[in-house]
Amino acid sequence: MSKRSNPIALAWLPAAVLLALAGNAAAQDVAQPAPAKAKSLDAVVVTGTRVSNRTAGESLAPIDVLNPDDLQGTGTSELATALSRLLPSLNFPRPSLTDGTDGSRPAQLRGLSPDQVLVLVNGKRRHTGAIVNLNGTQGRGSSPVDLNAIPIGAVKRIEVLRDGAAAQYGSDAIAGVINIVLKDGADGGSVAGSVGQYSAGDGLQREASGDIGFRLGQDGWLRVAAAAGKDGYTDRAGPDLRNPADPSYARVNQRFGDPEVTHQGIFLNSQYDLSPNVNVYAFANASNRDAESAGFYRPGLDRRNIRAIYPDGFLPLIATTSKDRAFVAGIRGTTANYWHWDLSGNYGKNSLQFDVNHSLNTQLGPTSPTHFYAGRLNNTEKLLNADFSRDFDVGGLAGPLTLAFGGEYRHENYTIDAGDSSSYFGGGSQVFPGFRPSDAGSNSRHSYALYGELDADLTQKLSGSVALRHEKYSDFGNTTSGKLSARYAFTDKVALRATASNGFRAPSLAQQSYSTTSTVFISSVPYEVRTFPVNSSVGRAFGAEPLKAEKSVNYSLGLVLQPTDRTALTIDAYQIRIGNRIVLSENLTGTAVTNYLTAHGFPGVTGGRYFTNAVDTRTRGVDIVGSWRTELAGGGLDLTLGYNYNKTDIINTRPNPAILAQNGLNLQRMGRTEKGRITVGAPRDKLTLGGNWTLGHWGLRSTVARYGKFTVLNNNPANDQTFGAKWVLDLAGDYRLDNWTFTLGADNVFDEYPDKVIAANSTSGILPYSSSSPFGFNGAYVYGKVAYRW
Repeated sequence: MSKRSNPIALAWLPAAVLLALAGNAAAQDVAQPAPAKAKSLDAVVVTGTRVSNRTAGESLAPIDVLNPDDLQGTGTSELATALSRLLPSLNFPRPSLTDGTDGSRPAQLRGLSPDQVLVLVNGKRRHTGAIVNLNGTQGRGSSPVDLNAIPIGAVKRIEVLRDGAAAQYGSDAIAGVINIVLKDGADGGSVAGSVGQYSAGDGLQREASGDIGFRLGQDGWLRVAAAAGKDGYTDRAGPDLRNPADPSYARVNQRFGDPEVTHQGIFLNSQYDLSPNVNVYAFANASNRDAESAGFYRPGLDRRNIRAIYPDGFLPLIATTSKDRAFVAGIRGTTANYWHWDLSGNYGKNSLQFDVNHSLNTQLGPTSPTHFYAGRLNNTEKLLNADFSRDFDVGGLAGPLTLAFGGEYRHENYTIDAGDSSSYFGGGSQVFPGFRPSDAGSNSRHSYALYGELDADLTQKLSGSVALRHEKYSDFGNTTSGKLSARYAFTDKVALRATASNGFRAPSLAQQSYSTTSTVFISSVPYEVRTFPVNSSVGRAFGAEPLKAEKSVNYSLGLVLQPTDRTALTIDAYQIRIGNRIVLSENLTGTAVTNYLTAHGFPGVTGGRYFTNAVDTRTRGVDIVGSWRTELAGGGLDLTLGYNYNKTDIINTRPNPAILAQNGLNLQRMGRTEKGRITVGAPRDKLTLGGNWTLGHWGLRSTVARYGKFTVLNNNPANDQTFGAKWVLDLAGDYRLDNWTFTLGADNVFDEYPDKVIAANSTSGILPYSSSSPFGFNGAYVYGKVAYRW
């Protein structure tokens, strides 16, 4: 495993390989078409605008457009991983030992929380996941959308709006919007298979996928896309140095890496024309993901073990089953006087079941079972939407005035199902105690929204828009969001764009009601830490209060350059200020906490935490995106550049709740660890350089990514650690023969790993790498693909 590389060599190697292969392939003398226009700005977009036929370059806010070839070319079957390799502003680490989060990992846009980005499918809101991200992950405390429930083979394109858009789409759209547009039509299809493995010899991945279109009579179509696969687990754990007296001392008994995953998913997309001006449409998906990840090893002499069951100790396993279902149906059309209308209903549900394998409950003694059903989380969302728009010819304007307005009704429900009694009796099943009957229950709310938007080319050079949205929630009241946007074209090649908006994010039902107990290591000492609902008596004793909505104010200013038809460059600076930001408190521990919890019915629990509006933050940054299409050695060459810099500061921390001191708990609700996770826990900058060269039957793709440094803060400043920047190179080659494409590729070619953690943070040597690493810690991955398209 190489830990060092020359970044200059990494940056130049793809060009050298391209030139070498180009020289050999040019002998085939295969004619190539002339390069097309710069692809990043000429794509028509539908996200962030109600205007038809507006391109990404004409957009009033920054937007990225990714096509299927971009996604497939990343070498991964995970949609979120593909996005992280293509978008410098998106961070997708690979945490481990996080109680289910490693099976449903969160992604960050512009360094903000994973639930501060809105996800749409075909322009319709996507439901969020049921899981709550805990235990040291980036985005700790969030409940975001599970992007990996959507197979890449179902995607026609993805539009990523990098701007606040709550005034247009409602809650969550603080960092931006990801709109996934599905493949459509009755023609064509594809089948594909892939297999790959890490150079360390583990993590074998296999996947089969396909999509096909069918005609529905003479006036309709149905598109079906499906994928299924299995990923083996990876293990980068170090030897266990916790107890020299234990027989397992200095052995590698832990599992630290990606979980073992089996997944299946299907997506349907359809449309039927009732008349030339009216059609009905529907799309739906069903996906299952079974993941098994490890907890912390319990040595044979550990108080959490029963030697009559496990004489040498045991490694408990957390098995999660995620089921994702969605169905959207609607009718849309155009009236005789050119009003466009769209009426739709939307249903989405995600459930996550927890099972604990190879474990025990110490309170049940030698007769304890070793398998436990620990309960289930369920999140359900239902929406009704009515949208209307029309273009008006207004004297004095350079183009039509687009008026759009509409309404939305939304109902949300979050439930916790209790586990079997043996999973929660006493201290509960080791590694993940089951949900108790007192945890179980159902929480619901509903909301209403009205919105309006005006958009027009005011002059030949100046375009502008204004949007306003008002929402009423049954649990926390009213909120109003607005947005102003403008774009001024100095010439056809140079334009300036700017936006100003305010937005919000409603506290999720999960954040208001979630409760569970998890094993957390603090300075290498295990604690059983319980998450308490904000309305519980213990939560209130620790200082919890009813959650408020997050409020945001966004500003952006961007420059759009297209000096030639083959070259494009955009530079966008932004500031995002968030008030009442919802975070998960520090793990509150100590003798006083343990005594208090024992006295209030939680024996064996040694820490507590809860959700709180503890801080206000300000994020400032810049996005740079460029593309260039040219010719090289007789072939076509696409070059891309992406760079993101963002810095988040905590500008206000609310005082510690007085009730903590009153109850004799001398603790800090927000300490250095959680503040560091928000401000320096993710890289401040990320650079990607891409090249895609094609000649005849041959193609070569390369991506060089530089992940900036990040820091993990500890409540003991002596244990703070900054992890250095790393360069990662991905390479892949294609050979196309008729309808077939054969691909060989390697991700992380030079087997790059993040810096190792210092001994004080390694949990006695078990965990050698940080789960905050933006590219994981699995090393090089080699894969092959075969695809057939028609």
